[in-house]
Amino acid sequence: MNRIFVAIAAVLLAAGCGVETVSTAATAAVAKQKEIEAGKKTLENAQQQVQQSMEQVQKAAEKAGEADKQ
Repeated sequence: MNRIFVAIAAVLLAAGCGVETVSTAATAAVAKQKEIEAGKKTLENAQQQVQQSMEQVQKAAEKAGEADKQ
């Protein structure tokens, strides 16, 4: 009878470890997802800043071209 109890306890402990592993993996996946989302936002912000800079350079070039004509 003790052997059966020990075997059941061992199975339950092993199953508990599996749950912990799954929980840890899920937590890591959520953290990675947040990291990816933050990276996408950073990329979008950088692209917007590059676009704004390009527009400013274009406007400055146009003004310089107009000044040369006068």
